[in-house]
Amino acid sequence: MKKAYELAKEQYKALGVDTDAVLKQMDKVQISLHCWQTDDVGGFEKPDAELGGGGIQVTGNYPGKATSIEEMRTDLDKVLALLPGKQRLNLHAIYGEFGGELVDRDQIEVKHFQGWIDWAKERGMGLDFNPTCFSHPMADTGFTLSSKDESVRKFWIEHVKRCRAISAEMGKQLGTPCVMNTWIPDGSKDEPIDRNGHRALLKASLDEALSTPYSKEHMIDAVESKLFGIGAESMTVGSHDFYLGYAIANSKAICLDSGHFHLTESVGDKISSCLQFVDDVLLHISRPIRWDSDHVVTFNDEVRLIASEIVRNNYLDRVKIGLDFFDGSINRVGAYVVGTRAAQQAFMVAMLEPTKTLREYEEKGQYFERLALLEVLKTRSFGAVWDYYCQVNNVPSGDGFIADVQKYEQAVLVKR
Repeated sequence: MKKAYELAKEQYKALGVDTDAVLKQMDKVQISLHCWQTDDVGGFEKPDAELGGGGIQVTGNYPGKATSIEEMRTDLDKVLALLPGKQRLNLHAIYGEFGGELVDRDQIEVKHFQGWIDWAKERGMGLDFNPTCFSHPMADTGFTLSSKDESVRKFWIEHVKRCRAISAEMGKQLGTPCVMNTWIPDGSKDEPIDRNGHRALLKASLDEALSTPYSKEHMIDAVESKLFGIGAESMTVGSHDFYLGYAIANSKAICLDSGHFHLTESVGDKISSCLQFVDDVLLHISRPIRWDSDHVVTFNDEVRLIASEIVRNNYLDRVKIGLDFFDGSINRVGAYVVGTRAAQQAFMVAMLEPTKTLREYEEKGQYFERLALLEVLKTRSFGAVWDYYCQVNNVPSGDGFIADVQKYEQAVLVKR
C-alpha cells in the first residue's frame, strides 16, 4: 500500500499537488454523525418510541436497530472505529437520558444530556444539537413555531430556548462550539390561504426563542429550510427564502440540506452565495432520489461539488459538515460507514485538485485546458491516497470495512 501511495504521490506532484499536505489537511474535515441513523429517528423519550408525524418517514425494518442509548453508543463506537480522522456527533433532543421518566420537551435540561457530554469528552469529540419539533402531540396539526394556537407556539418556543441552553453548555464543557440547528415541519398539505400569517408567526417565534445571547465560542445557531415534506406538499412555512433572509438579518448560520431543494438545484452552487452574507453555513449532506428520501450518501457529483466549493474557497472553517440520512432497509452501521466515507472521499478529491492551475486557466480564458485537466484528474490514483490515509489512521482500507461490519452484525446486531 505504501508503494502505491508513493506512485500516486509522484503523479500528483507532477500536477503541483502535495499529497502529504492533503493528508494533514484532511484532519480538518470533521463530519457530524447524525445519531438518528442508529434507531430510525425514534429517540428515547419513552420505551418503544416510534417515529410519528412531522413529514419524516423511515423505510425498512432491517434487524439490529438500536433500542437503548447503550446500544446506540455501542453502534457509534463501531462506526467511529471504521472511519479515518476525528468526527463529531449530532444529537436530537429526543435522545436524552430521561431515566424512565416522561420529561416533556419544554422541560428538558442539561442534566438529561450530561451523559452524552461525558461520552463525547472521553472520545475527544464535539457535539451538535437539534430541537425535536416533530413526533409529538403538540405537532399533530402540522404547525409548531408557526401555529396560530398561542399555547402550541409557547410550548415550542420554550423547547427551543432549552435546547439552546443545553447546546451552549455542551460547547462550553467540550471546548468546541455546538451547532444548534432549528428545523420545523410546519406546512400545508393543500393550498393555504394565509401563508403570510404563518410566516409572520414563525419570525416572531424565532425572535423570542433565539433571543438569549450565547457566545459563539460555545454555540452557533443555524436555521434549516425545506422545499416540502409529507403532509406539507403545498407550502412549507420555513422555505429557503424565509430562512436565508432570517439568517442574514439576525446573523445566524443557514443550514443547507442537499435533500431539501428541487432536484435540479445544487447545494454546491449555493455555498459561495450564502457565505457572501452569513458567517457560517451548516451542511446536511444526504442523497435525494426524486424527493427528500434521505438515502445513504454516495461519492456522486453533487457531493463532490459541495466539497470542491468548500476546499477551493478555503471555507473549511466557515462550513460545518453534517450528514442527514436514515435508511432502515440495510445494516444501519454499514450505512453510516459508507455514507461518511463517501463524504470524506469527496473532500480528499477536492484537496487533490491543482486549484491554482485550474484558476489560472480560467482567468486566461483557457477553457479547453481547464476542461482537459479536470478530465485528466478523473483517472489519477486517488484510491491509493485514500487507502494510505486509512492505513495511517489504523482503520480498514479498501473494502476491508465490509467484513468488520458483517462480523459486528453477527456478534451484536442480530442478537437484539
